[in-house]
Amino acid sequence: MFPRVRSIRDVVRWRRLSGWAARVRGWISRVRRGRLWRGAAVVGAGLAGGWLGLVLGGQVLTPIGPADVDLSMRPSWNGETVVNVAPLGTLQFDTHSAPLRMKANVAEIRLDAAERMFQNPDDISRISEQVGSDLRDGVIRLFVRSGVTAVLGAAGGALLVFRDRRRAGWSAVTALVTFASASGMAAATFNPSSIAEPRYSGLLAGAPQVVGSVEDAVSRFSEYQEQLAGLMGNVSQLYEATSTLPVYEDDSSTIRVLHVSDIHLNPAAWNVIGSLQEEFQADFVVDTGDLTDRGSTAEDTFAEEISGIDAPYVWVRGRQDSQGTQRAVAAQDNAVVLDGEVREVGGLTLYGAGDPRFAPDRTRDNPSAEEVARIGAEQARSIAGAEPPVDVSVLHDQVQGRAFSGEVPLVLAGSEHQRSTEVADTGTRFFVQGSTGGAGLSGLEQDSDEPTPYEASVLYFDAETKRLQAWDNVTLGGVGLTSAQIERHIAENPDREITPASPPPVTPSSPSPPSSPPDATSGEASRPPS
Repeated sequence: MFPRVRSIRDVVRWRRLSGWAARVRGWISRVRRGRLWRGAAVVGAGLAGGWLGLVLGGQVLTPIGPADVDLSMRPSWNGETVVNVAPLGTLQFDTHSAPLRMKANVAEIRLDAAERMFQNPDDISRISEQVGSDLRDGVIRLFVRSGVTAVLGAAGGALLVFRDRRRAGWSAVTALVTFASASGMAAATFNPSSIAEPRYSGLLAGAPQVVGSVEDAVSRFSEYQEQLAGLMGNVSQLYEATSTLPVYEDDSSTIRVLHVSDIHLNPAAWNVIGSLQEEFQADFVVDTGDLTDRGSTAEDTFAEEISGIDAPYVWVRGRQDSQGTQRAVAAQDNAVVLDGEVREVGGLTLYGAGDPRFAPDRTRDNPSAEEVARIGAEQARSIAGAEPPVDVSVLHDQVQGRAFSGEVPLVLAGSEHQRSTEVADTGTRFFVQGSTGGAGLSGLEQDSDEPTPYEASVLYFDAETKRLQAWDNVTLGGVGLTSAQIERHIAENPDREITPASPPPVTPSSPSPPSSPPDATSGEASRPPS
Protein backbone atom coordinates (compact mmCIF):
# COMPACT_ATOMS: atom_id res chain seq x y z
CA MET A 1 0.00 0.00 0.00
CA PHE A 2 2.81 2.42 0.87
CA PRO A 3 5.79 3.12 -1.39
CA ARG A 4 9.07 1.56 -0.42
CA VAL A 5 11.31 3.96 1.56
CA ARG A 6 14.90 3.59 0.52
CA SER A 7 16.52 6.55 2.35
CA ILE A 8 15.97 9.51 4.65
CA ARG A 9 15.75 11.76 1.52
CA ASP A 10 12.78 9.71 0.33
CA VAL A 11 11.10 10.22 3.70
CA VAL A 12 11.52 14.02 3.43
CA ARG A 13 10.16 14.08 -0.12
CA TRP A 14 7.18 12.00 0.89
CA ARG A 15 6.37 14.32 3.79
CA ARG A 16 6.57 17.37 1.49
CA LEU A 17 4.24 15.76 -1.01
CA SER A 18 1.86 14.87 1.77
CA GLY A 19 1.92 18.51 2.98
CA TRP A 20 1.12 19.90 -0.46
CA ALA A 21 -1.67 17.39 -0.87
CA ALA A 22 -3.16 18.46 2.44
CA ARG A 23 -3.04 22.13 1.37
CA VAL A 24 -4.80 21.37 -1.90
CA ARG A 25 -7.48 19.42 -0.04
CA GLY A 26 -7.95 22.35 2.32
CA TRP A 27 -8.20 24.82 -0.56
CA ILE A 28 -10.79 22.65 -2.26
CA SER A 29 -12.69 22.43 0.98
CA ARG A 30 -12.71 26.22 1.40
CA VAL A 31 -13.88 26.72 -2.19
CA ARG A 32 -16.66 24.24 -1.51
CA ARG A 33 -17.65 26.16 1.57
CA GLY A 34 -17.75 29.40 -0.53
CA ARG A 35 -15.15 31.45 1.33
CA LEU A 36 -13.20 32.46 -1.78
CA TRP A 37 -16.35 33.29 -3.64
CA ARG A 38 -17.54 35.47 -0.80
CA GLY A 39 -14.15 37.17 -0.71
CA ALA A 40 -14.27 37.82 -4.44
CA ALA A 41 -17.77 39.26 -4.05
CA VAL A 42 -16.55 41.62 -1.32
CA VAL A 43 -13.67 42.81 -3.52
CA GLY A 44 -15.98 43.19 -6.52
CA ALA A 45 -18.47 45.21 -4.47
CA GLY A 46 -15.63 47.43 -3.26
CA LEU A 47 -14.41 48.12 -6.78
CA ALA A 48 -17.92 48.70 -8.20
CA GLY A 49 -19.02 50.88 -5.29
CA GLY A 50 -15.77 52.85 -5.39
CA TRP A 51 -16.21 53.44 -9.12
CA LEU A 52 -19.80 54.63 -8.60
CA GLY A 53 -18.79 56.91 -5.74
CA LEU A 54 -16.00 58.39 -7.86
CA VAL A 55 -18.38 59.06 -10.76
CA LEU A 56 -21.05 60.67 -8.57
CA GLY A 57 -18.90 62.67 -6.20
CA GLY A 58 -15.40 62.91 -7.64
CA GLN A 59 -15.50 66.58 -8.58
CA VAL A 60 -14.85 70.02 -7.08
CA LEU A 61 -15.46 73.59 -8.24
CA THR A 62 -12.34 75.63 -7.62
CA PRO A 63 -11.17 79.14 -8.57
CA ILE A 64 -8.12 79.17 -10.86
CA GLY A 65 -7.00 82.68 -11.77
CA PRO A 66 -9.98 84.68 -13.08
CA ALA A 67 -11.99 81.53 -13.82
CA ASP A 68 -14.08 79.03 -11.87
CA VAL A 69 -13.04 75.55 -12.99
CA ASP A 70 -14.91 72.29 -12.44
CA LEU A 71 -12.29 69.57 -11.75
CA SER A 72 -13.43 65.95 -11.92
CA MET A 73 -11.85 62.49 -11.78
CA ARG A 74 -13.07 59.29 -13.39
CA PRO A 75 -11.74 55.73 -13.76
CA SER A 76 -10.25 55.22 -17.21
CA TRP A 77 -8.07 52.70 -18.99
CA ASN A 78 -5.83 55.51 -20.26
CA GLY A 79 -4.45 58.09 -17.88
CA GLU A 80 -4.83 61.61 -19.26
CA THR A 81 -5.85 65.15 -18.39
CA VAL A 82 -8.53 66.90 -20.45
CA VAL A 83 -9.15 70.66 -20.40
CA ASN A 84 -12.51 71.69 -21.87
CA VAL A 85 -13.02 75.33 -22.86
CA ALA A 86 -16.53 75.30 -24.39
CA PRO A 87 -17.40 76.35 -27.03
CA LEU A 88 -13.79 76.64 -28.19
CA GLY A 89 -12.88 72.97 -27.85
CA THR A 90 -10.64 70.72 -25.72
CA LEU A 91 -6.98 70.05 -24.99
CA GLN A 92 -5.78 66.58 -23.98
CA PHE A 93 -2.49 65.83 -22.21
CA ASP A 94 -0.86 62.42 -21.59
CA THR A 95 0.15 63.50 -18.09
CA HIS A 96 0.32 60.13 -16.32
CA SER A 97 0.04 56.36 -16.67
CA ALA A 98 -2.66 55.30 -14.24
CA PRO A 99 -6.31 54.24 -14.59
CA LEU A 100 -7.54 57.73 -13.68
CA ARG A 101 -8.77 60.48 -16.03
CA MET A 102 -8.78 64.07 -14.82
CA LYS A 103 -10.98 66.64 -16.53
CA ALA A 104 -11.17 70.41 -16.14
CA ASN A 105 -14.19 72.38 -17.41
CA VAL A 106 -14.05 76.17 -17.44
CA ALA A 107 -17.43 76.80 -15.79
CA GLU A 108 -17.31 80.60 -15.71
CA ILE A 109 -14.97 83.49 -16.36
CA ARG A 110 -15.22 86.03 -13.52
CA LEU A 111 -15.25 89.18 -15.62
CA ASP A 112 -14.52 91.57 -12.75
CA ALA A 113 -11.35 89.63 -11.85
CA ALA A 114 -10.31 89.41 -15.51
CA GLU A 115 -10.82 93.15 -16.02
CA ARG A 116 -8.78 93.99 -12.92
CA MET A 117 -6.01 91.74 -14.16
CA PHE A 118 -5.92 93.34 -17.61
CA GLN A 119 -5.91 96.83 -16.14
CA ASN A 120 -2.86 96.08 -14.01
CA PRO A 121 0.23 94.80 -15.92
CA ASP A 122 1.74 93.50 -12.67
CA ASP A 123 -1.19 91.12 -12.28
CA ILE A 124 -0.47 89.61 -15.71
CA SER A 125 3.12 88.98 -14.64
CA ARG A 126 1.93 87.20 -11.50
CA ILE A 127 -0.79 85.15 -13.19
CA SER A 128 1.35 82.05 -13.72
CA GLU A 129 2.23 81.89 -10.01
CA GLN A 130 -1.39 82.44 -9.00
CA VAL A 131 -2.70 79.84 -11.43
CA GLY A 132 -0.10 77.31 -10.26
CA SER A 133 -1.04 77.82 -6.63
CA ASP A 134 -4.79 77.68 -7.32
CA LEU A 135 -4.40 74.57 -9.46
CA ARG A 136 -2.33 72.77 -6.82
CA ASP A 137 -4.94 73.51 -4.12
CA GLY A 138 -7.75 72.40 -6.41
CA VAL A 139 -6.05 69.11 -7.31
CA ILE A 140 -5.39 68.32 -3.64
CA ARG A 141 -9.05 68.97 -2.82
CA LEU A 142 -10.07 66.82 -5.79
CA PHE A 143 -7.97 63.82 -4.67
CA VAL A 144 -9.21 64.05 -1.07
CA ARG A 145 -12.85 64.32 -2.11
CA SER A 146 -12.46 61.55 -4.69
CA GLY A 147 -10.89 59.21 -2.13
CA VAL A 148 -13.65 59.89 0.41
CA THR A 149 -16.46 59.42 -2.12
CA ALA A 150 -14.88 56.21 -3.45
CA VAL A 151 -14.66 54.73 0.08
CA LEU A 152 -18.19 55.83 0.99
CA GLY A 153 -19.54 54.49 -2.31
CA ALA A 154 -17.87 51.12 -1.72
CA ALA A 155 -19.08 50.87 1.88
CA GLY A 156 -22.63 51.94 1.02
CA GLY A 157 -22.87 49.64 -1.99
CA ALA A 158 -21.54 46.64 -0.06
CA LEU A 159 -23.87 47.35 2.85
CA LEU A 160 -26.85 47.32 0.50
CA VAL A 161 -25.71 44.08 -1.13
CA PHE A 162 -24.50 42.03 1.87
CA ARG A 163 -26.28 43.79 4.79
CA ASP A 164 -23.14 43.00 6.79
CA ARG A 165 -21.01 45.75 8.33
CA ARG A 166 -17.88 43.60 8.38
CA ARG A 167 -18.05 42.89 4.66
CA ALA A 168 -18.93 46.52 3.96
CA GLY A 169 -15.81 47.52 5.86
CA TRP A 170 -13.63 45.18 3.79
CA SER A 171 -15.17 46.57 0.59
CA ALA A 172 -14.32 50.09 1.78
CA VAL A 173 -10.74 48.99 2.46
CA THR A 174 -10.58 47.50 -1.05
CA ALA A 175 -11.72 50.82 -2.59
CA LEU A 176 -9.28 52.81 -0.46
CA VAL A 177 -6.30 50.60 -1.34
CA THR A 178 -7.22 50.62 -5.05
CA PHE A 179 -7.65 54.41 -5.18
CA ALA A 180 -4.47 55.01 -3.19
CA SER A 181 -2.54 52.69 -5.52
CA ALA A 182 -3.90 54.41 -8.63
CA SER A 183 -3.15 57.86 -7.17
CA GLY A 184 0.36 56.79 -6.25
CA MET A 185 0.90 55.43 -9.75
CA ALA A 186 -0.36 58.72 -11.25
CA ALA A 187 2.03 60.72 -9.06
CA ALA A 188 4.96 58.42 -9.82
CA THR A 189 4.38 58.51 -13.59
CA PHE A 190 3.46 62.21 -13.87
CA ASN A 191 5.14 63.71 -16.92
CA PRO A 192 5.43 67.54 -16.77
CA SER A 193 6.74 67.72 -20.35
CA SER A 194 3.38 66.45 -21.64
CA ILE A 195 2.00 69.96 -21.14
CA ALA A 196 4.08 71.01 -24.14
CA GLU A 197 2.48 68.34 -26.35
CA PRO A 198 -1.32 68.76 -26.15
CA ARG A 199 -3.85 67.25 -28.54
CA TYR A 200 -6.34 69.85 -29.74
CA SER A 201 -9.95 69.37 -30.83
CA GLY A 202 -12.83 71.66 -31.76
CA LEU A 203 -12.09 75.29 -32.54
CA LEU A 204 -8.77 75.01 -30.70
CA ALA A 205 -7.47 72.61 -33.36
CA GLY A 206 -5.83 75.58 -35.07
CA ALA A 207 -4.06 76.68 -31.90
CA PRO A 208 -0.62 75.17 -32.71
CA GLN A 209 -0.50 77.09 -35.99
CA VAL A 210 -1.75 80.30 -34.39
CA VAL A 211 0.25 80.40 -31.16
CA GLY A 212 3.41 78.66 -32.36
CA SER A 213 5.72 76.22 -30.61
CA VAL A 214 6.53 76.30 -26.91
CA GLU A 215 10.19 76.96 -27.66
CA ASP A 216 9.29 80.07 -29.66
CA ALA A 217 7.05 81.27 -26.87
CA VAL A 218 9.83 80.90 -24.29
CA SER A 219 12.41 82.66 -26.47
CA ARG A 220 9.98 85.52 -27.13
CA PHE A 221 8.41 85.83 -23.71
CA SER A 222 7.32 89.44 -24.10
CA GLU A 223 5.44 88.69 -27.30
CA TYR A 224 3.94 85.57 -25.77
CA GLN A 225 2.81 87.61 -22.76
CA GLU A 226 0.92 89.98 -25.08
CA GLN A 227 -0.62 87.04 -26.96
CA LEU A 228 -1.67 85.45 -23.68
CA ALA A 229 -3.33 88.65 -22.48
CA GLY A 230 -5.05 89.08 -25.83
CA LEU A 231 -6.25 85.48 -25.93
CA MET A 232 -7.60 85.64 -22.39
CA GLY A 233 -9.29 88.93 -23.23
CA ASN A 234 -10.97 87.34 -26.25
CA VAL A 235 -12.14 84.37 -24.21
CA SER A 236 -13.50 86.74 -21.57
CA GLN A 237 -15.35 88.71 -24.24
CA LEU A 238 -16.73 85.46 -25.60
CA TYR A 239 -18.09 84.43 -22.22
CA GLU A 240 -19.38 87.94 -21.57
CA ALA A 241 -21.26 87.84 -24.88
CA THR A 242 -22.79 84.43 -24.28
CA SER A 243 -23.69 85.20 -20.67
CA THR A 244 -25.95 88.07 -21.76
CA LEU A 245 -27.70 86.13 -24.54
CA PRO A 246 -31.36 85.21 -24.12
CA VAL A 247 -31.64 81.58 -23.13
CA TYR A 248 -33.06 79.16 -25.70
CA GLU A 249 -34.06 75.99 -23.95
CA ASP A 250 -33.12 72.64 -25.47
CA ASP A 251 -36.69 71.49 -26.03
CA SER A 252 -39.22 71.02 -28.78
CA SER A 253 -40.08 74.73 -28.91
CA THR A 254 -36.86 75.75 -30.70
CA ILE A 255 -35.20 74.49 -33.87
CA ARG A 256 -31.48 75.25 -34.13
CA VAL A 257 -29.80 75.44 -37.53
CA LEU A 258 -26.09 76.00 -38.15
CA HIS A 259 -25.58 78.00 -41.39
CA VAL A 260 -22.16 77.64 -43.08
CA SER A 261 -20.91 78.42 -46.57
CA ASP A 262 -17.91 78.71 -48.91
CA ILE A 263 -15.57 76.24 -47.21
CA HIS A 264 -13.30 76.13 -50.29
CA LEU A 265 -11.35 72.99 -49.35
CA ASN A 266 -10.17 74.34 -46.00
CA PRO A 267 -9.87 71.29 -43.69
CA ALA A 268 -9.87 73.52 -40.60
CA ALA A 269 -13.50 74.37 -41.36
CA TRP A 270 -14.61 70.90 -40.26
CA ASN A 271 -13.26 71.56 -36.76
CA VAL A 272 -15.24 74.81 -36.66
CA ILE A 273 -18.45 73.20 -37.95
CA GLY A 274 -18.23 70.11 -35.74
CA SER A 275 -17.52 72.11 -32.60
CA LEU A 276 -20.28 74.66 -33.23
CA GLN A 277 -22.82 71.95 -34.04
CA GLU A 278 -22.01 70.14 -30.82
CA GLU A 279 -21.71 73.13 -28.51
CA PHE A 280 -24.84 74.91 -29.79
CA GLN A 281 -26.73 71.60 -30.19
CA ALA A 282 -27.77 72.44 -33.75
CA ASP A 283 -30.48 70.14 -35.11
CA PHE A 284 -28.95 70.24 -38.58
CA VAL A 285 -26.42 72.11 -40.72
CA VAL A 286 -27.15 74.11 -43.90
CA ASP A 287 -24.22 74.61 -46.30
CA THR A 288 -24.90 77.09 -49.12
CA GLY A 289 -22.22 75.79 -51.46
CA ASP A 290 -18.68 76.21 -52.75
CA LEU A 291 -17.39 73.23 -50.83
CA THR A 292 -14.52 72.85 -53.32
CA ASP A 293 -12.35 75.13 -55.47
CA ARG A 294 -12.52 73.45 -58.88
CA GLY A 295 -15.07 70.68 -58.53
CA SER A 296 -12.47 68.15 -59.69
CA THR A 297 -12.52 64.42 -59.08
CA ALA A 298 -9.49 64.73 -56.81
CA GLU A 299 -11.48 67.06 -54.55
CA ASP A 300 -14.39 64.66 -54.11
CA THR A 301 -12.75 62.95 -51.12
CA PHE A 302 -13.04 66.25 -49.21
CA ALA A 303 -16.80 65.66 -48.99
CA GLU A 304 -16.20 62.53 -46.89
CA GLU A 305 -15.63 64.76 -43.84
CA ILE A 306 -19.35 65.53 -43.86
CA SER A 307 -20.04 62.09 -42.39
CA GLY A 308 -18.14 63.15 -39.27
CA ILE A 309 -20.75 65.82 -38.46
CA ASP A 310 -23.22 64.43 -35.92
CA ALA A 311 -26.32 65.95 -37.56
CA PRO A 312 -28.08 66.07 -40.96
CA TYR A 313 -26.04 68.13 -43.44
CA VAL A 314 -28.15 70.05 -45.99
CA TRP A 315 -26.13 71.16 -49.03
CA VAL A 316 -26.64 73.00 -52.31
CA ARG A 317 -24.13 73.16 -55.14
CA GLY A 318 -22.07 76.35 -55.46
CA ARG A 319 -20.58 77.67 -58.67
CA GLN A 320 -17.20 76.10 -57.80
CA ASP A 321 -18.82 72.68 -57.29
CA SER A 322 -19.47 70.16 -60.07
CA GLN A 323 -22.01 67.38 -60.45
CA GLY A 324 -19.21 65.06 -59.31
CA THR A 325 -18.95 67.11 -56.11
CA GLN A 326 -22.71 66.80 -55.68
CA ARG A 327 -22.58 63.02 -56.03
CA ALA A 328 -19.72 62.86 -53.52
CA VAL A 329 -21.78 64.85 -51.00
CA ALA A 330 -24.91 62.78 -51.64
CA ALA A 331 -22.91 59.60 -50.90
CA GLN A 332 -22.54 60.63 -47.24
CA ASP A 333 -25.11 59.00 -44.95
CA ASN A 334 -26.11 62.24 -43.18
CA ALA A 335 -26.16 64.47 -46.30
CA VAL A 336 -29.34 66.00 -47.74
CA VAL A 337 -28.61 67.38 -51.22
CA LEU A 338 -31.19 69.86 -52.56
CA ASP A 339 -31.29 70.49 -56.31
CA GLY A 340 -34.68 71.87 -57.31
CA GLU A 341 -36.72 70.04 -54.69
CA VAL A 342 -38.57 70.52 -51.41
CA ARG A 343 -37.57 68.49 -48.33
CA GLU A 344 -38.57 68.48 -44.69
CA VAL A 345 -35.52 68.46 -42.40
CA GLY A 346 -35.54 68.82 -38.62
CA GLY A 347 -39.06 70.29 -38.56
CA LEU A 348 -38.50 72.89 -41.31
CA THR A 349 -39.67 72.70 -44.93
CA LEU A 350 -36.73 73.61 -47.18
CA TYR A 351 -36.40 74.32 -50.89
CA GLY A 352 -32.93 74.30 -52.40
CA ALA A 353 -31.30 74.46 -55.81
CA GLY A 354 -27.72 74.41 -57.04
CA ASP A 355 -26.04 77.33 -58.79
CA PRO A 356 -26.67 77.05 -62.57
CA ARG A 357 -23.09 78.17 -63.27
CA PHE A 358 -19.83 76.23 -63.09
CA ALA A 359 -17.08 78.85 -62.87
CA PRO A 360 -13.98 76.61 -63.18
CA ASP A 361 -14.95 75.58 -66.75
CA ARG A 362 -14.14 78.69 -68.76
CA THR A 363 -14.96 76.91 -71.99
CA ARG A 364 -18.60 76.61 -70.91
CA ASP A 365 -21.17 79.29 -71.76
CA ASN A 366 -22.23 80.06 -68.20
CA PRO A 367 -25.46 82.03 -67.62
CA SER A 368 -25.21 85.77 -67.11
CA ALA A 369 -26.46 87.43 -63.91
CA GLU A 370 -29.75 88.29 -65.65
CA GLU A 371 -30.21 84.69 -66.75
CA VAL A 372 -29.42 83.43 -63.24
CA ALA A 373 -32.10 85.78 -61.89
CA ARG A 374 -34.61 84.46 -64.45
CA ILE A 375 -33.81 80.86 -63.52
CA GLY A 376 -34.38 81.81 -59.88
CA ALA A 377 -37.76 83.34 -60.80
CA GLU A 378 -38.84 80.09 -62.49
CA GLN A 379 -37.79 78.12 -59.41
CA ALA A 380 -39.67 80.52 -57.11
CA ARG A 381 -42.86 80.13 -59.17
CA SER A 382 -42.53 76.35 -58.85
CA ILE A 383 -43.02 76.49 -55.07
CA ALA A 384 -45.80 79.12 -55.03
CA GLY A 385 -48.75 77.75 -53.11
CA ALA A 386 -46.83 74.66 -51.97
CA GLU A 387 -48.38 72.62 -49.13
CA PRO A 388 -46.92 72.69 -46.63
CA PRO A 389 -45.48 76.11 -47.43
CA VAL A 390 -41.71 76.43 -47.78
CA ASP A 391 -40.11 77.92 -44.66
CA VAL A 392 -36.57 78.48 -46.00
CA SER A 393 -35.07 78.65 -49.50
CA VAL A 394 -31.42 77.62 -49.78
CA LEU A 395 -29.40 78.96 -52.72
CA HIS A 396 -25.72 79.67 -53.28
CA ASP A 397 -25.95 83.15 -54.83
CA GLN A 398 -28.42 85.76 -53.65
CA VAL A 399 -28.87 86.88 -57.29
CA GLN A 400 -30.71 83.60 -57.74
CA GLY A 401 -32.31 83.92 -54.30
CA ARG A 402 -33.74 87.42 -54.83
CA ALA A 403 -36.51 85.92 -56.96
CA PHE A 404 -37.90 84.20 -53.84
CA SER A 405 -38.81 87.56 -52.30
CA GLY A 406 -42.44 87.36 -51.20
CA GLU A 407 -42.56 83.57 -51.61
CA VAL A 408 -40.74 82.44 -48.44
CA PRO A 409 -39.96 84.04 -45.06
CA LEU A 410 -36.21 83.36 -45.26
CA VAL A 411 -33.60 82.90 -47.99
CA LEU A 412 -30.14 81.56 -47.08
CA ALA A 413 -27.22 82.18 -49.45
CA GLY A 414 -23.44 82.52 -49.58
CA SER A 415 -20.89 83.23 -52.31
CA GLU A 416 -19.87 86.73 -51.21
CA HIS A 417 -17.47 85.73 -48.38
CA GLN A 418 -19.00 88.45 -46.22
CA ARG A 419 -21.94 88.05 -43.87
CA SER A 420 -24.98 90.30 -44.33
CA THR A 421 -28.74 90.28 -43.78
CA GLU A 422 -31.69 92.46 -44.73
CA VAL A 423 -35.48 92.32 -44.88
CA ALA A 424 -37.14 93.15 -48.21
CA ASP A 425 -40.37 95.13 -48.56
CA THR A 426 -42.16 91.83 -49.11
CA GLY A 427 -41.17 90.66 -45.62
CA THR A 428 -38.64 88.08 -46.84
CA ARG A 429 -35.33 88.11 -45.00
CA PHE A 430 -32.17 87.49 -47.02
CA PHE A 431 -29.32 86.01 -44.98
CA VAL A 432 -25.92 85.82 -46.72
CA GLN A 433 -23.25 83.83 -44.88
CA GLY A 434 -19.52 84.63 -44.94
CA SER A 435 -16.82 82.05 -45.61
CA THR A 436 -16.71 79.29 -43.00
CA GLY A 437 -13.40 78.24 -44.55
CA GLY A 438 -11.81 81.70 -44.37
CA ALA A 439 -12.10 81.73 -48.22
CA GLY A 440 -9.91 78.62 -48.38
CA LEU A 441 -6.56 78.84 -50.13
CA SER A 442 -7.45 82.24 -51.54
CA GLY A 443 -7.43 83.53 -47.97
CA LEU A 444 -3.69 82.89 -47.84
CA GLU A 445 -3.19 85.02 -50.94
CA GLN A 446 -4.72 88.12 -49.37
CA ASP A 447 -2.97 90.86 -47.46
CA SER A 448 -2.06 89.39 -44.06
CA ASP A 449 -3.36 92.56 -42.37
CA GLU A 450 -6.91 91.75 -43.48
CA PRO A 451 -7.32 87.94 -43.59
CA THR A 452 -10.76 86.56 -44.37
CA PRO A 453 -12.42 85.55 -41.07
CA TYR A 454 -14.10 82.22 -40.42
CA GLU A 455 -17.82 82.95 -40.21
CA ALA A 456 -20.87 80.86 -39.34
CA SER A 457 -24.25 81.51 -37.74
CA VAL A 458 -26.60 79.60 -35.46
CA LEU A 459 -30.23 80.30 -36.40
CA TYR A 460 -33.08 79.84 -33.91
CA PHE A 461 -36.55 79.03 -35.28
CA ASP A 462 -39.86 78.77 -33.45
CA ALA A 463 -40.90 75.14 -33.85
CA GLU A 464 -44.58 76.06 -34.17
CA THR A 465 -44.51 79.09 -36.50
CA LYS A 466 -41.27 78.02 -38.29
CA ARG A 467 -40.14 81.67 -38.24
CA LEU A 468 -36.61 82.87 -37.45
CA GLN A 469 -36.54 84.32 -33.92
CA ALA A 470 -32.84 85.09 -33.40
CA TRP A 471 -29.37 84.20 -34.59
CA ASP A 472 -25.83 84.06 -33.20
CA ASN A 473 -23.08 85.27 -35.51
CA VAL A 474 -19.81 83.44 -34.76
CA THR A 475 -16.65 85.07 -36.12
CA LEU A 476 -13.15 83.66 -35.72
CA GLY A 477 -9.99 85.52 -36.74
CA GLY A 478 -8.49 84.46 -40.06
CA VAL A 479 -4.91 83.35 -40.73
CA GLY A 480 -2.56 84.75 -38.09
CA LEU A 481 -5.29 86.03 -35.73
CA THR A 482 -6.61 84.69 -32.43
CA SER A 483 -9.90 86.58 -32.14
CA ALA A 484 -13.22 84.94 -31.32
CA GLN A 485 -16.55 86.73 -31.20
CA ILE A 486 -20.20 85.77 -30.78
CA GLU A 487 -23.00 88.28 -31.35
CA ARG A 488 -26.68 87.62 -30.60
CA HIS A 489 -29.29 89.30 -32.84
CA ILE A 490 -33.03 89.26 -32.14
CA ALA A 491 -35.36 89.29 -35.14
CA GLU A 492 -37.79 92.19 -35.20
CA ASN A 493 -41.39 91.22 -35.89
CA PRO A 494 -40.57 87.57 -36.68
CA ASP A 495 -44.22 86.78 -37.53
CA ARG A 496 -44.52 89.59 -40.11
CA GLU A 497 -46.72 89.05 -43.14
CA ILE A 498 -45.05 87.85 -46.34
CA THR A 499 -46.57 89.57 -49.39
CA PRO A 500 -45.84 88.45 -52.98
CA ALA A 501 -43.63 90.78 -54.99
CA SER A 502 -44.94 92.52 -58.10
CA PRO A 503 -44.14 90.37 -61.15
CA PRO A 504 -41.41 91.86 -63.39
CA PRO A 505 -42.35 92.80 -66.94
CA VAL A 506 -42.04 89.95 -69.45
CA THR A 507 -39.14 90.44 -71.86
CA PRO A 508 -38.05 88.19 -74.73
CA SER A 509 -35.12 86.01 -73.78
CA SER A 510 -33.11 83.19 -75.20
CA PRO A 511 -33.73 79.63 -74.01
CA SER A 512 -32.45 78.90 -70.53
CA PRO A 513 -29.01 77.35 -70.39
CA PRO A 514 -28.53 74.13 -68.46
CA SER A 515 -29.20 74.62 -64.74
CA SER A 516 -26.60 72.04 -63.72
CA PRO A 517 -22.87 72.05 -64.39
CA PRO A 518 -21.28 69.13 -66.21
CA ASP A 519 -19.02 66.63 -64.53
CA ALA A 520 -15.55 67.99 -63.93
CA THR A 521 -12.27 66.20 -64.49
CA SER A 522 -9.18 66.53 -62.35
CA GLY A 523 -7.20 68.49 -64.92
CA GLU A 524 -9.94 70.87 -65.99
CA ALA A 525 -9.81 74.68 -65.92
CA SER A 526 -7.99 77.07 -63.66
CA ARG A 527 -9.90 78.59 -60.77
CA PRO A 528 -11.33 82.07 -61.29
CA PRO A 529 -12.48 84.23 -58.38
CA SER A 530 -15.48 82.74 -56.56
